[in-house]
Amino acid sequence: MLLSSSYPSFSKKELHNIKKTSGSIAKNRAEDYQNNIRSYKTIGKEKQLLKVNFYLNQLLSQYDSVIQKREDYWATPKEFLLAGYGDCEDYVIIKYFTLLKLGFDENKLYFTTVYEKYTGGYHMVLSYFQTKDKSPLILDNLSFRILSLKAREDLKADVFINSNGMFKIGKKNKLYKTHTSNNKFKSLIYRIKKED
Repeated sequence: MLLSSSYPSFSKKELHNIKKTSGSIAKNRAEDYQNNIRSYKTIGKEKQLLKVNFYLNQLLSQYDSVIQKREDYWATPKEFLLAGYGDCEDYVIIKYFTLLKLGFDENKLYFTTVYEKYTGGYHMVLSYFQTKDKSPLILDNLSFRILSLKAREDLKADVFINSNGMFKIGKKNKLYKTHTSNNKFKSLIYRIKKED
């Protein structure tokens, strides 16, 4: 396992400090996250996916250049919750760690860069491979619906990333490794371990 299965979580002391440094709204957001995710533990995996996607998509979207004053910053789940807004990769990161917290297999979850065919830009989504050789389900901050990659005709998958490395998708939805690690992913894990 990458990290403790409880991440992200906030102790009473941490919540008290958040209220002092970031205000009551940030503290309430962190508490609300903990309470909601705890309530999802008793429901089935498909419902957990829907609930997590819906709940976290309600956080506001904002470009890194506005929030972090720099491009392409990968915020930790705690940074995202305290700020209350982020961009596409921040949604992917918090969904990834929230699903791990709910007991999902990290070998089935991937940060996925995709090319948006209609807008002509790149975007990031979270892919969940329920079973081998089946098109992964896509959790997207731009959609409350969870559809398979095959059904998302607007997206063309580029790179799949998790703790095992970087991958491309081939025939029959089989992933093949292109790199053993990703620097941004490694840096994110390092920062998360310092928080945990």
